[in-house]
Amino acid sequence: MNPDDLKAILAKLRRYEIRIRKVIDARMQGDFHSVFKGSGIEFDDVRSYQYGDDVRTIEWNVSAKGHGTFVKTFKEEKEQTILFLLDVSASQDIGRAGETKLDVAREICGVLALAGIKEKSQTALLCFSDQKERYVRPGKGLRHGYEIISALYDLVPKGLRTNLAAMAQYALSVIKRRSVVVLISDFIDTDYEPALRALARRHDLICIHVADPLETGFPKLGIVPLFDKERRRTVWVNTSAAWFSGQLSTPLAENRQRLEDFCKRNRANYLYVQTGEPYVEKLIRLFRGRKTSR
Repeated sequence: MNPDDLKAILAKLRRYEIRIRKVIDARMQGDFHSVFKGSGIEFDDVRSYQYGDDVRTIEWNVSAKGHGTFVKTFKEEKEQTILFLLDVSASQDIGRAGETKLDVAREICGVLALAGIKEKSQTALLCFSDQKERYVRPGKGLRHGYEIISALYDLVPKGLRTNLAAMAQYALSVIKRRSVVVLISDFIDTDYEPALRALARRHDLICIHVADPLETGFPKLGIVPLFDKERRRTVWVNTSAAWFSGQLSTPLAENRQRLEDFCKRNRANYLYVQTGEPYVEKLIRLFRGRKTSR
């Protein structure tokens, strides 16, 4: 990427980030110190249970000794790690020029990465398809932020398909301490729930689900050739047939609901974003909810 392109991308991402922070600061009356605040916590000590304490914080091993009921206490970590997991598989390359799912996913990742850098967090990036495409180790500072942005926009993926389970396993192997994990994908994959559940148990997981209107509202063009980017083959289909629109919309709607329910059960955050729509306001609502609920 040449320096002029990098400057233009950074300027755009900074505008988004400033907009997010200004609106959040105004709505939270200045009490919003970080878009990631409330997640970087670590175990500190135990104390006696008091009325109103969350029963989920009870330390059963200590309480079982018979000297009363005790709960865990936590302290905010002085430094936390934020790992961005970006799906760069072929199914992400869908949408209008400049507004594909991958374009939007890159922007969201870049905005949040800059926010993390400004909060002096350790920030890392893992781009994946059905293989590890690029890994940028945790680091701090503006130069590290430039490295992440360059990695986002310079990468030419080798793999075509998606393997969310392998991605989650790799993330678990490289990030040992509890961290904020931001997973940005279209989640067009199967059998990834067990691995994602393990990721949510060990880390503070945020799932950002990116979709494109063409996936559910394909125009009626009659019999046309469609190219499957992940399988690298062309098929002829009747796009005017009722079964075709149902074949597109039903599985995607079911997948979205299943993923949202999964996040609720596993105390992960979920955000659905469509290309072509303003996503800044959605990010604001997401992090306002994290501030008030955690």
